[in-house]
Amino acid sequence: MGDLLKYWAPPIIWMSVIFLFSTDLFSGDNTGSLLWKVVSFIYPGATRELFDSIHFYVRKAGHLTEYAVLALLLFRAFRSGSQERWRPRWALSSLLVIFLYALLDEYHQTFTRHRTASIYDSLIDTSGAAAALILLCLFRLKSERKR
Repeated sequence: MGDLLKYWAPPIIWMSVIFLFSTDLFSGDNTGSLLWKVVSFIYPGATRELFDSIHFYVRKAGHLTEYAVLALLLFRAFRSGSQERWRPRWALSSLLVIFLYALLDEYHQTFTRHRTASIYDSLIDTSGAAAALILLCLFRLKSERKR
């Protein structure tokens, strides 16, 4: 039971954080007001048009990043301390869980007042996860070649 918790608690906790991120607390209006302070401090001459572009890309980068982290945590959980470094099954299982969770996350947003669901965000989420798993695979291959 201790090992199960050791490996599965981190992705479950991170999924809870993602769930929190998809509430109205992290709506575009709320994140925009904070980001506007940062952008206008760094670049006082920023136009609304420029800021809207920056805000859009920061939010999409957030999608990529939060699901890339989840991918690595799920991969670790599926690996569960195995001596083997890589199995495609672990990566594919992680990706499947992430794809389903990303869809569920977008569905959850349909119940909020200030968020909208988008299949495109689910695809961005899944892409972030796939990129992290590909980089992990390449890192593993490179480290094995050095041995």
